[in-house]
Amino acid sequence: MTEPRIDLHRHLDGNIRLATILDLARQHGVELPATDAETMRPHVIITEPAPGLMAFIEKFRWSVGVLADPDACRRVAYENVADAKNEGLDYVELRFSPWFMAQPFGLNPQAVVEAVAEGVEQGRKEFGVKVALIGILSRTYGADIAWKELEVLLACRGELVAIDLAGDEPNFPAGLFKKHFARVREAGLRVTIHAGEAAGPESVWEAIRLLGAERIGHGVRSIEDPALLDFLLERRIGLECCLTSNIQTSTVRGYASHPLRRFLELGLAATINTDDPGISGIDLEHELTHAAPAAGLTPEQIRQARSNAAELAFDWK
Repeated sequence: MTEPRIDLHRHLDGNIRLATILDLARQHGVELPATDAETMRPHVIITEPAPGLMAFIEKFRWSVGVLADPDACRRVAYENVADAKNEGLDYVELRFSPWFMAQPFGLNPQAVVEAVAEGVEQGRKEFGVKVALIGILSRTYGADIAWKELEVLLACRGELVAIDLAGDEPNFPAGLFKKHFARVREAGLRVTIHAGEAAGPESVWEAIRLLGAERIGHGVRSIEDPALLDFLLERRIGLECCLTSNIQTSTVRGYASHPLRRFLELGLAATINTDDPGISGIDLEHELTHAAPAAGLTPEQIRQARSNAAELAFDWK
């Protein structure tokens, strides 16, 4: 049986069409560094590895910089579902930080969540793709703002399957958000945490022990700690691997040095995902047919990664 086509780690605000950025900029008088797709492309899409995660995140500047009102947020959410349909995805989990999306124009973060949910629901009905939404607490703004962001997300908890923690991993460690995620779990939401990308295996341990992570976003540096690998295997904690993204953030040097193959050889619940396809200039097909073989995965390992995604999805079955 063919494994379903599933993307568990895709940032909605990292998958905004270049044409939409240009169109929204024109509508709202946003000055861009270029006025057509060809010359705007290098400002939005990664062309060579960034020196680190936060340099990569800088590419979001123009994507979220055109989200001038809730209608714009609704549109990009809807288009994310349309793109998933066009890619042939059966199921996608779209994650987003309402505070991050609201910040450029000072939008009401709750209005952002509501608009995103409306856009996704419209897309679900029109395109028949199964979509789940994950709210992000942006650690970059600190613990106090995270409380405000969490309250906004919990006000719309019926639209979400899980809460994530993303952003500046080394400078805002998991311990700052322990109480936030106790509240997340009390609310009955699932937990996935960005960890082991810009910080080491200790960040993954903290995501699991302090925040209750059921899945880890990236988790690349778990490979440095054999005891952690054993724990991930024993507890069946999923790894949301993003091959091309990890090169572009300089987390790994190249496909051949990515630990995904080793994760799968060890039997870990590792998966293949896109992360920010609009910024990386890729889609899931690229990751499955180009990136995964370049990382040394056999056809059977790719099939296993896809099977793992179906097992670990928060709302697939």
